[in-house]
Amino acid sequence: MTDRYGSDVLAGDWNKPKNGRTVDLEISKGLVVEEPSSGFVGAVVRWEHGVVDLEDRHGQVRTYPLGPGFWVDGKPVALKAPAKAGPVAPSRTASGSVAVSGVKARVARAGRIYVEGRHDAELVEKVWGDDLRIEGVVVEYLEGIDDLPSIVSSFDPGPGRHLGVLVDHLVPGSKESKIAAQVTGDHVLVVGHPFIDIWEAVKPSSLGIAAWPKIPHGQSWKHGILETFGWPSTTQADVAAAWKHILGKVTTYADLEPALLGRVEELIDFVTTTPE
Repeated sequence: MTDRYGSDVLAGDWNKPKNGRTVDLEISKGLVVEEPSSGFVGAVVRWEHGVVDLEDRHGQVRTYPLGPGFWVDGKPVALKAPAKAGPVAPSRTASGSVAVSGVKARVARAGRIYVEGRHDAELVEKVWGDDLRIEGVVVEYLEGIDDLPSIVSSFDPGPGRHLGVLVDHLVPGSKESKIAAQVTGDHVLVVGHPFIDIWEAVKPSSLGIAAWPKIPHGQSWKHGILETFGWPSTTQADVAAAWKHILGKVTTYADLEPALLGRVEELIDFVTTTPE
């Protein structure tokens, strides 16, 4: 007698998918996966270091190693992490300018920008370096402003050979302002910021502090800052280590005070808008 309902539905390996061939499947968030040995069904919520987390409809999360042994839509799959995307070129430079890819650095112009010290030069390079290379502008440092008149004389500025100078703490009546007045002319532009030191041009919020400490007049500003922060402050190596930490907190122009940003942009325009 023929069984109108067919053979026993539990006979044989009923737990095996019809399509027995395992295929690789790149996971993505929300993908619903079944782990057949436990019967656990959940959506992919995260993955890292060779494992994947699945969350079921009750909010229970289980972790499994990536690889074979899963079902998706009733078919066996080997789960694998998505291929990492290659680095994406930034659309903006650190200074906020539109990034230009595939452009070689320009041959250096005759014009130059001078800053007071090494730290100033390193900060300008970190934020405006891409722009300066495209424009062919070289930045050098003075190691102080006292020798600026003789440096300007040796540079011999003129048409197509403009010199821009960035000075720390350029306020009316200061020593810096008097020296700047001696050299300023049609082909020399001296601008400055109000900060005692270039360190102070870094926004306090970028360093996780409310404000830069006030250092008493007559005390070394940098060493006073280190002592206030509780950092080693005895040697120049201590100062260098502190600056490295501070500079490391600067990633874009947004980490700097507007009083510095405007002055550097002004110098770049002054040097690059002159005929070569």
